[in-house]
Amino acid sequence: MKESQSESVKENGKPKVGILAVQGDYEAHGKMLERLGVTYRFVVRPVELEDLDGLILPGGESSTMLKFLEAEGLRTAIEQFARHGGAVFGTCAGVILLAREVMNPAQESLGLLDLAVRRNAYGRQLSSHVTQSTSKLKGEPLEMVFIRAPIIEDAGPNVEVLAEHDGHPVLVRQGRILAATFHPELTSDTTVHQAFLKLIPNGA
Repeated sequence: MKESQSESVKENGKPKVGILAVQGDYEAHGKMLERLGVTYRFVVRPVELEDLDGLILPGGESSTMLKFLEAEGLRTAIEQFARHGGAVFGTCAGVILLAREVMNPAQESLGLLDLAVRRNAYGRQLSSHVTQSTSKLKGEPLEMVFIRAPIIEDAGPNVEVLAEHDGHPVLVRQGRILAATFHPELTSDTTVHQAFLKLIPNGA
């Protein structure tokens, strides 16, 4: 986005959020943030993390995304961003990138979130699976869109489960990290993105 817009929003006390723009429907995340009045920036280089308050890791193919992060120096930059207090929100493949352990097959990850996840747990669906489930975020059920979603097999003691589906956590929070195995950006409900913004001091 234009720098003048970013400066204006920052002056008004609003957060600035980056969206990793490698794969997945990162533009849908951007539209969701626009609805919430939040300035965002697409991120493909480490320098673009500077002065951001939060970062979204969207869906895609996690092993391809990890290779890109390593090639561009973004892996280390994102790890440092999170460890220095930046809020991070991962959806679908973003959850795989954040997890401490990845199975089926095993692969490296950022290790920022105390989760063990299993890739391709539902098989390689040709279409999305849409359902609704209760959560701790609001009284009404959340609409959830699952596309080749991972399953969270284990969550550490410091991970708060905010929603479950079929007996597995699908929305979790640890510190300033939020992770959803589904795609809230593909719905009209801003609830999950609002929960992410609340992880940013003065974010929402």
